[in-house]
Amino acid sequence: MVSTDTGFTPADGYAGDVTPEQAAQWMADGQAVLVDVRTDAEREWVGYVPGAVPLAWKQWPGMAMNPGFDDGLRAAVPAGGKAVLLCRSGVRSIAAAKRAAELGIEAYNILEGFEGHPDADGHRGRAGGWRFRGLPWKQS
Repeated sequence: MVSTDTGFTPADGYAGDVTPEQAAQWMADGQAVLVDVRTDAEREWVGYVPGAVPLAWKQWPGMAMNPGFDDGLRAAVPAGGKAVLLCRSGVRSIAAAKRAAELGIEAYNILEGFEGHPDADGHRGRAGGWRFRGLPWKQS
């Protein structure tokens, strides 16, 4: 559960977890840079958050680590700034947040990700996530 006092829940290895709504508010207020760590294919086919920095944690196809992730993250987040990291369901973004913390960046994982977890029928987008919560997004 996310603390209502701070807007996030502390986590081991990175600053904490935030709800999609809190991440959207921080981004809108200029308090954080939203970094979308999904693949280019995911953003293109499923949708993206306007104003987010597209920076894949792993690359399609094969899901190999993105060798430019560290440099891209340092370029995206100003010194002393904070990053909120978004993936499909909030799993890859945890790993990316831990890496960001190792680089000295105050990093938060966005709970539920862009599409949320699968429902009973195995479909995403119906049980949480950025898109499900009605936050700003577009599709190509």
